[in-house]
Amino acid sequence: MQAFGELLERLVYATARNAKLRLLEAYFKAVPDPDRGWALAALTDGLPFSLPIRKALGIIMKPHADPVLYKLSRDFVGDTAETVALLWPDRNIGAPPSVSEAVEAARRASSREFPRVLEGLLDRLDAKSRFALIKLYSGALRVGISARLAKTALASAGGKSVDDIEELWHGLDAPYTELFAWLEGGARPVPKSPFSFKPVMLAHPLDDGDRAAINPHDFAAEWKWDGIRIQIAAGGGAARLFSRAGEEVSAAFPDAARAFAQSTGVFDGELLVLRDGNVASFNDLQQRLNRKTVTARMLAQAPAHVRLYDILFDGDEDIRGLNFDDRRARLTAWFNRQKPANSDISALIDFASCEILEGLWRNTRASGVEGLMLKRRQSPYLAGRPRGHWFKWKRAALTLDCVLMYAQRGSGKRASFYSDYTFGVWDGGRLVPVGKSYSGFTDEELKRLDKWVRDNTVERFGPVRSVAPGLVLEIAFDAVQLSSRHKSGVAMRFPRVHRIRWDKPAAEADTLEVVKNLVV
Repeated sequence: MQAFGELLERLVYATARNAKLRLLEAYFKAVPDPDRGWALAALTDGLPFSLPIRKALGIIMKPHADPVLYKLSRDFVGDTAETVALLWPDRNIGAPPSVSEAVEAARRASSREFPRVLEGLLDRLDAKSRFALIKLYSGALRVGISARLAKTALASAGGKSVDDIEELWHGLDAPYTELFAWLEGGARPVPKSPFSFKPVMLAHPLDDGDRAAINPHDFAAEWKWDGIRIQIAAGGGAARLFSRAGEEVSAAFPDAARAFAQSTGVFDGELLVLRDGNVASFNDLQQRLNRKTVTARMLAQAPAHVRLYDILFDGDEDIRGLNFDDRRARLTAWFNRQKPANSDISALIDFASCEILEGLWRNTRASGVEGLMLKRRQSPYLAGRPRGHWFKWKRAALTLDCVLMYAQRGSGKRASFYSDYTFGVWDGGRLVPVGKSYSGFTDEELKRLDKWVRDNTVERFGPVRSVAPGLVLEIAFDAVQLSSRHKSGVAMRFPRVHRIRWDKPAAEADTLEVVKNLVV
């Protein structure tokens, strides 16, 4: 646990990507099994448990800190793990536990026993290792490491490509001892099943230079639907659904999984909600996301539909090396044989010139689609985002001028800054919130925003400040949806700060009527 604590602390303060990679690579080389495997699982959200960590911390902190002091400290520090690690008394009772010991202790403990288990482990650790233990158990490290970056460091440590790691990843379980053995010269691991998640092929945004190179004879065009990219791995009488990042979502969409249960292969597509042949809004689909179970009512009101784009395995044959046109022919033949329920194949768009294609793109918002996909006909199915093969031509973002209403402290490196902003629009003479964003501005702009928030605070609610209506943020977003969670009755999808309008009076910001006219 001490080596893991040292790693997390250094990752928090490392700002450069290459510096983070070197730290991870050194850790994977120096730390033995199974500790490094459990650490890798924690870094990639792959730990095999979900713990009531917040409740347990509340229980065990009561004898050590006044509740008001604890809350104030948490609000000031901006991170629960760091707050507890600093407030917990240094007892050093017994030898520090290893990462694997901590994992096994948590796996064995019931929810009632877990607070006492956590307390006993904290008593054996110093502050740095306490921080690491709580982060490990929380399942959210927040040290600036993505799962992809961790796998990249792992590949570098073993002299392999990250695509090789991705290919095996979802067929193996933590603590990945077979994977580390292979990276150190052993045999290549054999996944439990060939019908597991495969690294997806991604598209580059289409820019002006790329557009000039689009030849109708060389590229196929499809609509880009406003759903969720999905991969279906089917075999042995069952099917599993994965998001593009490899997270299994079968439990949230059992109707889609059942439709492919008697199939054999790996398929790429888009998960949508379809009613009477029409694609419903993303908001309808979102009601079922991240659910462990869904009710019969949800299944009836938001029926899942899979729109297929590609086929990676036809039966047990890996056909990713075939070009797009050949894979498309195989997909069509397979679909005509199997005819899985609640699914179809994405239609190809005929276009004789780029001018015709641009006309279609300009009409995407009115057509209710997110944009266009352009795929080189000779492209094999390649992992990652290879240049020059697939392009996404998304519809232009919408923008509105909104007024900053609330600001909240960030976490991690932003714990000292008010970096999470809730903004609203005018409804008569009052502001009503329509969204929240914490992206779209530079570090220098963040410093200026933080100072403005502190200088214009009118009320405080723990880590949140209410500010005077004086700063306009130009917000870019993809769509507006009805929302019962906001007082305004609407919410923006994927809002981000496009510009900070230091020059514009708050009274000239947009109104709720304007926002509602954009509801899809």
